[in-house]
Amino acid sequence: MSALAPSGTPLVFVPGLLNDERLWQDQRVALSDLGETFVADTLQDDSIGAMAARLLDEAPAGPFVLIGLSMGGYVAFEVVRQAPDRVAALALFDTTAAPDPPSRRAAREMGLKSLAAGRFQGVTDRLLPKLVDARHLDGPVGDEVKVMARRVGGEAFVRQQTAIIGRVDSRPLLPQITAPTLVAVGDRDQLTPPAEAVAMFRELPRPAFHLFHRCGHLPPLEKPEETSELLRRWLAGELPA
Repeated sequence: MSALAPSGTPLVFVPGLLNDERLWQDQRVALSDLGETFVADTLQDDSIGAMAARLLDEAPAGPFVLIGLSMGGYVAFEVVRQAPDRVAALALFDTTAAPDPPSRRAAREMGLKSLAAGRFQGVTDRLLPKLVDARHLDGPVGDEVKVMARRVGGEAFVRQQTAIIGRVDSRPLLPQITAPTLVAVGDRDQLTPPAEAVAMFRELPRPAFHLFHRCGHLPPLEKPEETSELLRRWLAGELPA
């Protein structure tokens, strides 16, 4: 089997909502031998289009491997729209191509209104079970998620949620993505469950699929070694199509 991208192709990682570069830290270390690594800045802009434009402006020149989780997947879709020739291969972790259903959009808007009237609480004990598997609620993974959210802060959270609410439907884009694409998801992901990943897989021209067992919405933190090995094997062309 042949590699999906030339040796030395940069790896560009895109964090999700309330995530910063820590989300992908383990993968950047583990895969540093494959090429330059870069984490997109998703904290400054209040639209997915602007996040994608910033990524394209700041990322290493030329084609790269694009790896996004959750909101990072939304940004990745927009990068494909804006500059498809830059995306040598695409990895989509725990994300969806579909827009929010009305109830989810209403919940996001209500959260923004609540934040305007009060203090930013980050990832609370009530929210954490939606992000990670139950076995990580008390321990270093859960703690890391909370600390990361506090670093992101309320102002960036508002920008990110505003961008997510305003995103476009990416389902029509899926059949047009010519780059080899990995779709991966935790089997216990409550926010973007496996059915969403399967729906994307079915529409992509060159897909590969992976299901993380006993894993929630954040495989790079919950299953760091498996995530890194998955990316390495996928890029080497070792996963079944």
